[in-house]
Amino acid sequence: MKIGKVPESVLKRSILRQIRTRRPEVVLGAGVGEDCAAVKLAENETLVMSADPITGTAADIGMLSIQVTVNDLASAGAEPVGVLLTLLLPEETQEPELKAIMEQTEAACAKARVQVMGGHTEVTAVVKQPVLMVCGVGKVKDGHVITTAGARPGMDVVVTKWIGIEGTSILAKEKEAELLTRFSAAFVAKARELDEYLSVLPEAEAAVSSGVAAMHDVTEGGIFGALWEMAEASGVGLEIDLKKIPIRQETVEVCEFFGINPYQLISSGCMLMASSDGNGLVREIEKAGIPAVVIGKVTEGNDRILWNDGEKRFLEPPGTDELYKV
Repeated sequence: MKIGKVPESVLKRSILRQIRTRRPEVVLGAGVGEDCAAVKLAENETLVMSADPITGTAADIGMLSIQVTVNDLASAGAEPVGVLLTLLLPEETQEPELKAIMEQTEAACAKARVQVMGGHTEVTAVVKQPVLMVCGVGKVKDGHVITTAGARPGMDVVVTKWIGIEGTSILAKEKEAELLTRFSAAFVAKARELDEYLSVLPEAEAAVSSGVAAMHDVTEGGIFGALWEMAEASGVGLEIDLKKIPIRQETVEVCEFFGINPYQLISSGCMLMASSDGNGLVREIEKAGIPAVVIGKVTEGNDRILWNDGEKRFLEPPGTDELYKV
């Protein structure tokens, strides 16, 4: 396609016609010439917004972009309503590729019950692979926004599902040929399919109803990054048992193959929480069919400590995600 906005015929055919999920709150949505979207909220509801780009992979960016954004909204205790998309495409992109991205995006929206409310699509020479940026819009009852900064000394630290599953799935898709030199096709397929666990909406809903104090979805920087960010936002310390952090064997094997640290690998699908009753929170989350575990405690002061079989080390500020090393 030519550099610049996609032609109106392409916009109608391969973008707007793919948008089928609708929400009653959206009173102005995507259309030719529309630069804004409008959402009508009840008097006692708060608008919650989040923005995220997908840059670490070109595979499944439609699904990943929506999942990451609705996870952000869910971590604030909000119900996702809609998204605004900015899609940047390299010159060699063909219209069927654009349509496929939008079909994938709409499928993810339908699953999460969110509407594509609008956005912008452009072909540009400044990108070498498709880049999809999403602004998410959600709603929550007044006074019920959950923040990353809600952890207090004495609270339990809870983690859901497993760390590193997003990064493992991305690597299994992007580096399949390399992985097949060591692992079986069945193993690589199982690693690829970890993306089915990327939604944190069920555990977020269970946690909100159980009075969770803080939530943070574990994305770039992995669990070490998320722990640091929650502690820094809350102004507290941590004592974490490394052995209790849940990790799948597929992640262990894939990370060993590429020589990267699974604890610093992008981990959408894993939610970090703080609660005054961690065991009670785990039971409520498990009722929703989601595995969860208490991995440590929130403490006074600023020391963020990791324990590993009696060996003590200190958590450091997050750096570059391990995915980019591969």
